[in-house]
Amino acid sequence: MNPSPDYFAKGMKRPRILSGVQPTGNLHLGNYLGAIRNWVSGQTERENYFCVVDLHAMTVPYTPSELAQNSYTVAALYLACGLDPQYSVIFIQSHVPAHSQLAWLLNCITPLNWLERMIQFKEKALKQGEDVGVGLLDYPVLMAADILLYQADLVPVGEDQKQHLELTRDIAQKFNHLFAQPETPILQVPEPLIGTAGARVMSLTDGTSKMSKSDPSDLSRINLLDPPDMIQKKIKRCKTDPMRGLEFDHPERPECHNLLTLYQIFTQQEKATVANAVKDMGWGEFKPKLTEAIIEHLRPLQAKYQELMGAKDYLYQVLQDGRERANQVAGITLERVQKAMGMAIPASKASSIK
Repeated sequence: MNPSPDYFAKGMKRPRILSGVQPTGNLHLGNYLGAIRNWVSGQTERENYFCVVDLHAMTVPYTPSELAQNSYTVAALYLACGLDPQYSVIFIQSHVPAHSQLAWLLNCITPLNWLERMIQFKEKALKQGEDVGVGLLDYPVLMAADILLYQADLVPVGEDQKQHLELTRDIAQKFNHLFAQPETPILQVPEPLIGTAGARVMSLTDGTSKMSKSDPSDLSRINLLDPPDMIQKKIKRCKTDPMRGLEFDHPERPECHNLLTLYQIFTQQEKATVANAVKDMGWGEFKPKLTEAIIEHLRPLQAKYQELMGAKDYLYQVLQDGRERANQVAGITLERVQKAMGMAIPASKASSIK
């Protein structure tokens, strides 16, 4: 189903949201519980733009032959997780050239020292050594362009992206100061949309580290497309402690808290109910229960994904529709920015840009 024109009309005055996930490897429970599930639950209340950020995936070493396939995989998982094209514009970042174009324009007003202080750049640059590319340094400006193109009111962020959103706000404010009148800003300054605290999913091999696609060990995460036997293997081998009796919120038992949180989410029980049920339980009894809960929750999602990948015409149509809608909004913002910065706009467009 195509997105409803009325739903995305400005007059509806729904807050606009923009977010995306990199197509690097498979999406995992952290992506799902920390981001996508929240997108799905709120999609009828907001005007939504969700992209697959393939340009960001190119800032670190990657395999070219896998990038396109991974992009379609992530888009299909968006749909399988419950994002509805009737309420959400779903597209691939590189399909909308304005992302790259606005990033360059914003580069021209972003001080270098703003980028050099970014924590993620420092951490990833250490790993890449002398091979670190300019794209990694410039990643936050491209992220700013992603957000500002759509005049997003809200941006879902986790702890690791708060600094990047603050940079986006700084860039928008500087642009408006330089090129717009105070009463008529050109770029919307976005606000953070903080997710549910309980949705922070930690590594299966280290309860103090966030579940991540960049972790070299696949055993550290449960991917959304992992088959049941793989999920069973990962839960069976995940890090635990020798103590009997399971409990939430014990500072010396982070893995215990993480696994109980997953169980609570997937069984849709109250925290107190779970705590009472497992207070005398050992790991040998609990792990099979957690495994079953995860497998059963992911079963319909995986079935929907297989259906989408088996009939890609629908997936391609969703992305085509999404690209067209994204281009409409992004193009207006880009042209306003270009005009404000003194660029010559084609005569056929200049008269329509306010």
